[in-house]
Amino acid sequence: MKRFTKEENSWMLYDWGNSAYSIIITTAVFPIFYKAAATNAGVSASNSTAYLGYTIAIATFILAMLGPILGTIADYQGLKKKFFTFFFALGVAFTALLAFIPSDQWLLLLIFYTVAAVGSAGANVFYDAFLVDVTTEKKMNRVSARGFGLGYIGSTIPFIISIAIIVLAQNDIIPVSTTLASKIAFVITALWWGLFAIPLFKNVHQHYYIEREPKIIQTSFKRLGKTVKNIKQYRAVFLFLLAYFFYIDGVGTVISMSTAYGTDLGISSTNLLIILFVTQVVAAPFAILYGRLSEKFTGKKMLYVGIIIYIIVCIYAFFLETTLDFWILAMLVATSQGGIQALSRSYFGKLVPKENANEFFGFYNIFGKFASIMGPLLVGVTAQLTGNSNFGVFSLVVLFIIGMIILTRVPESTDARKSSEKVI
Repeated sequence: MKRFTKEENSWMLYDWGNSAYSIIITTAVFPIFYKAAATNAGVSASNSTAYLGYTIAIATFILAMLGPILGTIADYQGLKKKFFTFFFALGVAFTALLAFIPSDQWLLLLIFYTVAAVGSAGANVFYDAFLVDVTTEKKMNRVSARGFGLGYIGSTIPFIISIAIIVLAQNDIIPVSTTLASKIAFVITALWWGLFAIPLFKNVHQHYYIEREPKIIQTSFKRLGKTVKNIKQYRAVFLFLLAYFFYIDGVGTVISMSTAYGTDLGISSTNLLIILFVTQVVAAPFAILYGRLSEKFTGKKMLYVGIIIYIIVCIYAFFLETTLDFWILAMLVATSQGGIQALSRSYFGKLVPKENANEFFGFYNIFGKFASIMGPLLVGVTAQLTGNSNFGVFSLVVLFIIGMIILTRVPESTDARKSSEKVI
């Protein structure tokens, strides 16, 4: 990794650690653990899936509201890492605390999951904003994509350990219950996440900032109000955020609801865990490949590729019936999941003023998070109305199509930079 600086490597290693939360808590072990708890409490499959969707919506709404405000304040010298630290600590702590909630308390599980999700997503707002501090614009696509790639690789290690413990428990090879094995996975996630955040705390620093002023909070709200008022003057930024709002909704919903969806199809928890593990392995090289191809074909064209693949995923999901179908679906997602997220992050990072990165990534967060409210709610409501989760997933197609159409209006990198600098 000599091609990358210590700051770049330290920043990327956080993805290596935090991605364990994404796969174990957001996608794999927790949803299965929660679904089992809800089922044992007499909650129907469609209702428990809907409640999970509503919970994700609540968590993302909280972050959507806080993101721009906190981001604007964090643009001041020395504050970015402090805000990052607070949300990081919140996420790690409540991820670990999931292990201490009785398995029959499904509602309490969702509450603690909400707080952990707020911590993880909140930390990611400032982590993403650090991208402009650790690398150059020329290397931004590759660094962002490599971060996602390392995240997929790194997350497989605690995931394998967690799966091994759960499978051994299920087969009575080790003297622990399946419930306890799942709780051990939550603790492993928290420890892994915390361990690989250390290099970021040591080596990553805020290089771009606004000098401290009197009455920081009051001034920050004024700056935020001015940006909201003038955001349309950043034409490229505004159009990109609008496109991002729609297509990332589908991406986030597929990620967060996939395990619950698979459970509703009757796929066993063991098969789901294995499928998700292979998805992580396949996704790693594809995320890095997206970064490299973006240097040849531009990031925008690679975003088109990712969106088109997700449209195919949603259409295919409508006809899902067997475990093999779910395997095919997962592998399609794996080819583009990391790439579309990584290039969205770096494309946006090239558009925004570096000294205001936190503020703008706060808007990036609010557009992404509000989109993530709409998707899970759509899946949840549709699942309850129809009694079939397939219809909810299929309906996401329209979001990808709208996002792609708007993306066609976003200027290419050079023109986009000029457009984003037109500030009133």
